[in-house]
Amino acid sequence: MTPGSVRTVLVGGHESADGEDLTRFAGLLDAPAQVSAAGRTLDRAVSDALAAGETVVVVPMTFGRNPTMVADAAKTLRWLAAKNPGRLALTAPFGQPDHLTAWLRTAANRARASDSGDALLIVAPRSNPFDEAELHRLAYLVAANGALPEVHVAIADDAEEVDRAADRVRRVAPGRVVAVPAGFAAHLPGADVEQVAPLMSDAAVIRVIRSRVREALAALAAGDDGIDTGLAADHGHGYAHSHTFEATAGHHHPHGGAAPHMHADGTVHAHGHGEARLVAAGREPVTAASHEPHI
Repeated sequence: MTPGSVRTVLVGGHESADGEDLTRFAGLLDAPAQVSAAGRTLDRAVSDALAAGETVVVVPMTFGRNPTMVADAAKTLRWLAAKNPGRLALTAPFGQPDHLTAWLRTAANRARASDSGDALLIVAPRSNPFDEAELHRLAYLVAANGALPEVHVAIADDAEEVDRAADRVRRVAPGRVVAVPAGFAAHLPGADVEQVAPLMSDAAVIRVIRSRVREALAALAAGDDGIDTGLAADHGHGYAHSHTFEATAGHHHPHGGAAPHMHADGTVHAHGHGEARLVAAGREPVTAASHEPHI
């Protein structure tokens, strides 16, 4: 560790086997970097770097399907940031769900062959019902706008489960089944199925990480460490809840319609209720389909 340098910490959750799938990226970054899971491991990693005099930028490595991990990371960093003002930042998440949709559509294009009966099998490990349900929603969008007529999801932790899922797909759509990981895995477990993996090239992942770090350092210099935004990342995630008590207790938070999304170059911005006005005016809103990433 070098005093005065900037250290990048990549935080992983269920989309990266709690960080194991991120280790190959740490060595590709220009600045010092390391991988951590959320919680105590993150606390130790950041505390050690701060004690060595480094500035630390934490990147939540999620495609938007694990907002709880982002919020948990922010809770860990909140106390450390108070003791080290101006030296710790939390970036925006690596990606958003519409970005994942676009990359899965790209995978469908890569998997497409002359046989119109081909099917795409999107594979992710078990996590929780809400994050798994989100993947099913995104798969529907891929099927509605993608290159293959059949798109299915497999929640699977090993090769045997992937094989069983592929067999189920073949019963519905006999033909070629191609599997793709829905996270940062370089490859899927050694199942008896064709693969298009990884989902994103290492170079593309590195470009986005660098963009996130650059944006976070600029915001930190302007007085925003990103932690308050991260604390609210999982608001509205999970079961619906009432705000009746919160309103009487003076608790307020926004419920805007803006949905942030990421372009292939790593930039993020949001479109709010203006999209509805664009549709009413006969113009198309900006969607993930119109920002498909380039490989």
